[in-house]
Amino acid sequence: MPTVIRIEVPAGADPLVIKAAQLFEQRVTERTGGQVVRTGSADVVVTLSIDPTIGTEGYRIADGDSLTHVRVSGNDPRGVLYGVGKLLREASYAPGKWTIGHYRGTSVPRRQVRGMYFASHFFNFYHVAPLAAVERYVEDLALWGCNVLNVWFDMHHYKSINEPVAQQMIARLKSILHAGNRVGMGAGLTTLANEAYAESPEHLRAVPTQYHYKVELCPSKPEGLAITLKWREEVLRAFSDVKFDALWIWPHDQGGCLCEQCAPWGANGFLRVAEPVAKMAKKILPGAKIIVSTWCFDVFQKGEWSAFGDKINATKPDWIDYIMADAHGDFPSYPIEHGVPGGYPMINFPEISMFKQSPWGGYGAMPAPDRFQKIWDTVGHRLEGGFPYSETITEDMNKVINLMHYWSDQSALESIRQYAGYEFGHDVATDVVQLALRLEAQLDHHFNWGRETQDFAASKSDPSVKDRLLQGRWYVLPAAEKLGVEHARQTLDLMKRIETRLTEHDKKSWRWRILFLRTTLDYELVSNGGVATPKTEACFEELVAILHAGPAERYVQPPAVKRALKGFGDVKWSW
Repeated sequence: MPTVIRIEVPAGADPLVIKAAQLFEQRVTERTGGQVVRTGSADVVVTLSIDPTIGTEGYRIADGDSLTHVRVSGNDPRGVLYGVGKLLREASYAPGKWTIGHYRGTSVPRRQVRGMYFASHFFNFYHVAPLAAVERYVEDLALWGCNVLNVWFDMHHYKSINEPVAQQMIARLKSILHAGNRVGMGAGLTTLANEAYAESPEHLRAVPTQYHYKVELCPSKPEGLAITLKWREEVLRAFSDVKFDALWIWPHDQGGCLCEQCAPWGANGFLRVAEPVAKMAKKILPGAKIIVSTWCFDVFQKGEWSAFGDKINATKPDWIDYIMADAHGDFPSYPIEHGVPGGYPMINFPEISMFKQSPWGGYGAMPAPDRFQKIWDTVGHRLEGGFPYSETITEDMNKVINLMHYWSDQSALESIRQYAGYEFGHDVATDVVQLALRLEAQLDHHFNWGRETQDFAASKSDPSVKDRLLQGRWYVLPAAEKLGVEHARQTLDLMKRIETRLTEHDKKSWRWRILFLRTTLDYELVSNGGVATPKTEACFEELVAILHAGPAERYVQPPAVKRALKGFGDVKWSW
């Protein structure tokens, strides 16, 4: 007979406690087919309660009245939810059976900001996947302790906020943020300091940086600043029915102005926009903390960090709540060597998607425990949390690594072990950790976009080029090729051994499939010199389906050659 579990919720419980019980029921029944009830006799009893002595957002899991009774107490409703997440991760799952795990103890997060940033562009997962799928993913992150979700309304796509496509995007972003609110997440909104719409007045535009939409406005021109603030107020009011915890004000990539009156941007023009936007946000989005980003300081103009540090140390503005620091490469040296300007709490913005891959996340799972452990060992002790930068869901493990760093400084490998124990079974968790390490060692994948461009040009004068498109190298995997075919084969064999021990449910889960596909692609491409095959095409097409990436732009679409070459017209495929 299937296990019957009774989950007890106190009378008059907060909606988030009720939601935690619902998520427990959903996850358990999906994985086991067992029955979760609220009353009556049961094989296992789970009791949820509030105990405000635990510590903010913390939880305690303790034995109940018998070996099959467990109590989950939260300091507050968020703590109950996070305790349910821990209970789910420690349990064992089998068809018809759910068994309480061995963990008993108390856990309180060490850092207040445990966020996530969803980039919603290029028709990636967050941009186009069914909202139900995105909401489900938001719930999964909440169970790992994520307490704030950030999005960006990228203005440059639109002529005005009233354009129908702009309203559609606002509605989608608000739906995602509301989903976060329902599972205890505060919302966060990103705004570039001087971003603008597509038809911004040309005579008021900023002097562009390398990464610029070339529609941004110059705040040193009074009318440019006035329009910027008007448009910013429109956007803030459009999102004002969401419960906000944070507003980011962003300097560069995109954004910024290189004119003499704004220089150095990070300590001059940027702050002249940021201050009125921050004060406006405090009124329109009550409760939102102002996060001032330093992204790409010193990249387009030297001296931004030092000038920003001097300015903030001297003035200590009361409108700043957090400083965000991070970079495409190494963490910036200035706050490490000189301290955080103004003494504000500092949070990070780790890139978990856009490294060592082109397109981003296009080859399947991309765990990088060593990378993120080294980053954490360098700066973790200086941080009050952060927001990993996500372009996709194939870096799901990297999200968990960073969230657990924020929660307790837990090691990256232990986070993967816990992740694997929950998603695939505790008996395979150690092997999945080894699989993740091997995949990280093999990580460095690039599609040969240059060849696509060259062959497209050649095909116009030589039609026979179309018939040779699949010949030769389309994929470059320098790390995997350096390790050799044997390393890739051993990684594949390890993955296959793990799969034989999975339940049918877990074998079919997208989290396992992205590991399966990544391992398969690595071996197939390394062993055949980066040439496309029917097998690689099938793997990429399955990834497209998992990521809902059919309409995606090439930055985020798994690189099936047939998709990449649609612009060539009729091609005589040899397969």
